[in-house]
Amino acid sequence: MKRAFVCLLVFALFAALPAAAAPVRTIQNGIDVWHTVGDGSTFVSFDKNPIPKGFFCSKSAAFTGRIVLQGRPLATGTPGELGIADTIVQRLDDANFDGSGVATTRVQLRALQLESVAPVKTACGVFNVRVTLSGTQATTKMKIIRETESSGRFEAPIEVRYKIAFLPTRVGARNLELVRNFTLAPAPNATWGTLAPAKSFSRQTTVLVDTDGDQIADTYVPRTSGSFVVGWTPAWEKAVTERRSQNTKVYQDIQPIYDCSPGPDPECHPEAQGIHCSTPCMYIQ
Repeated sequence: MKRAFVCLLVFALFAALPAAAAPVRTIQNGIDVWHTVGDGSTFVSFDKNPIPKGFFCSKSAAFTGRIVLQGRPLATGTPGELGIADTIVQRLDDANFDGSGVATTRVQLRALQLESVAPVKTACGVFNVRVTLSGTQATTKMKIIRETESSGRFEAPIEVRYKIAFLPTRVGARNLELVRNFTLAPAPNATWGTLAPAKSFSRQTTVLVDTDGDQIADTYVPRTSGSFVVGWTPAWEKAVTERRSQNTKVYQDIQPIYDCSPGPDPECHPEAQGIHCSTPCMYIQ
């Protein structure tokens, strides 16, 4: 009888302990959404690969300057769905962690819309600048490392084929375009975490977005699953939880499904022609 009592007591003590969190085993495919701030940290430079002499007009010299860029919100099927987001990277496959806590998936840049912070002055006039994707983008490999049960870091070089359009401010002048390629190196502070989806909000699984920069939403992409949130921190999750506690109907009808308000530090991807620094947008529905 005494032995049975001791066994029951031990069982009760173990039952009272908090359950250990099960490690994330699979990262579901989905999108990661970003916002580019026009604070000078994102720019394209032409010092190593100048725009040729005569590009702007017959009297223009080779252009070797730097153009500072900022995000231009993506058009969506439901206006404002992505808030002020300007960049979308899609994880194309489910990623399963192996015994060492490493998973891989293919990634592809699906949308990018940037614009110059200030017009560019040339001998041929003044131009506003827009940067969008040019054609179907190449796929690269993302390596996801699990460092805790539900968070870690990742490495993801991104190949970009982009179109830079020079839009003259003078009425009647023609637009000019230039197509170039570069690879964004992995950001050194690229982290991820897990955020449970909000059950009370819309269960729509896709978003219609503009992928070619014409301000018309043309392609459906999957929302993120919540199992992979770029830039996750406990403080940011707390802020999102507080946002979710607002009135459900008002929140669902008015607020975007991604929150691009300042949260974690921007991730900066340097490359030979410039640098792209963007802040992750948190999935809030």
